[in-house]
Amino acid sequence: MRFSTLVLLSLAGNRTDRLRTVLTAGSAALAALALLAAATVASISGGAWIDTPGPTGERIMSPGTAQYASPLLAEAGLRPGVIFALVMLALPVLALAGQCIRLGAPARDRRLAALRLGGATPGQAVLIAGAETAAASLLGSVLGLGVFLAVRETLDLRSADGRLWLPVDQLPGPVLTAGALLLVPLVAGAIGVLLMRRVLVTPLGVVRRAREDGPGPWPGVLIAVGLVAFAAPGLLPVGWEQPDWLTPVSMGCAVLLVTVGVVLGVGWISYTAGRLLRRYGRGPATLLAGGRLMADPWNGSRTLGALLGAIVFGAGTLGFRAHLATDFEASRRYEDLVAGTDFAGIGYGTASDQEFYFGAIRLVMIAVSIAVAVAAAGVLVAFVEGIVARRRAYAALTATGVPRRTLSAVLLWHTFVPLVPAVLLALGTGAALFRLTGTEVRLGGPYEQCVGPAPDPAACVTETIVAPLLVMSIPIPFAQLALLGGGALLAMLLVVGVGAAVLRSSTDLEELRVG
Repeated sequence: MRFSTLVLLSLAGNRTDRLRTVLTAGSAALAALALLAAATVASISGGAWIDTPGPTGERIMSPGTAQYASPLLAEAGLRPGVIFALVMLALPVLALAGQCIRLGAPARDRRLAALRLGGATPGQAVLIAGAETAAASLLGSVLGLGVFLAVRETLDLRSADGRLWLPVDQLPGPVLTAGALLLVPLVAGAIGVLLMRRVLVTPLGVVRRAREDGPGPWPGVLIAVGLVAFAAPGLLPVGWEQPDWLTPVSMGCAVLLVTVGVVLGVGWISYTAGRLLRRYGRGPATLLAGGRLMADPWNGSRTLGALLGAIVFGAGTLGFRAHLATDFEASRRYEDLVAGTDFAGIGYGTASDQEFYFGAIRLVMIAVSIAVAVAAAGVLVAFVEGIVARRRAYAALTATGVPRRTLSAVLLWHTFVPLVPAVLLALGTGAALFRLTGTEVRLGGPYEQCVGPAPDPAACVTETIVAPLLVMSIPIPFAQLALLGGGALLAMLLVVGVGAAVLRSSTDLEELRVG
């Protein structure tokens, strides 16, 4: 099949297909913007701290970033965190694109069956389904590039001394730009093909192969391994020289394992919750919701994955904030405790340091809030697609006497029964990441000090100095975690409300005549 024919077939369709193309292109444009911003930050050079030789041992910053006002851009050691946050922000947008792919699935299935009837092979039918997603995503990536080039000209924001707040003076290289633009359509096309892995396209229709057995609790192993991997660098023996890359790589893999474990664990939660509803439910709404959860337990993992990933990342950030705030407070109290003694001067950062770190954390939480909102939008698209696809079944239930409020209650039970424990699991595992690195801050206490004249520290005569000891427990940020989880549940409640409104309009008796 020629490439031009593949593109024409992928862009063909009805009004729903065009809506899917527009939504997919818009999602791809947002993801491309985030990835291009990450590539721009990655293109900044300089800003590394260098220890100068000599008795003073002064630390200076290498040139190349003096034009930036924010240390997040000026310091080379902080830029990887900015890049990671921007890439993480693009993931919920890609998930939204994945949900948009499913819009209008029944009409697309009929079109693919018609292509099979016309002589297309099963592989070509799947290739067309993936190509229509990749083509829409590529269009969105090009649109995102145009918006990126236009917006960077209007964001020339400067501080009072004329330094830039944003890296508008930088442009990513051709390789980074091409990678950011092509990553979105490649991932979107792969998602489109992955969604059809259990689909058999025949000339008579589309057959979906369902799993017979329910999911098991094995994702809990991923969560446990991720938690251990996060704390592993701090458990190494004292004096063991670990590579510089070990800690960030271990923590990054740990967060990934925990997130994947939480997302995949929704399948087991949904299946177990469905069994409980079928066994102990007393009303038609709970029984119907339990049956739907058992019939498709992986639906929650598909639709709620980005939302739960954002919650895990946000809960981990709140745990780090609690740890950092305790460090600063312990340092302040210790300075007051040893004021006027020989131990004065042992500090842990200044007020400006605190404002910088807490300001960076606030930016991360803003990104998490945006990710939750985007993920909720993706869930809304999935809700509306599912309701429209089943509108004849809903209309038939209404025609037989099932009240519309019962169907709305089914939607509510089907969403929140697995969602509430999944959100609690995401909050708990995210907060537990930094709890495993320590639950208290200790300052002072006995330490060894060299008092002999020997230049070799190994030959020094040491003396044990007993400094005042201060121990502070790191609190669990229950209030902030409750605010994060409550915001996610509130967003999902709004999604269910919109879905109930769409459900009401999709249960008219006229829908029984829709083919």
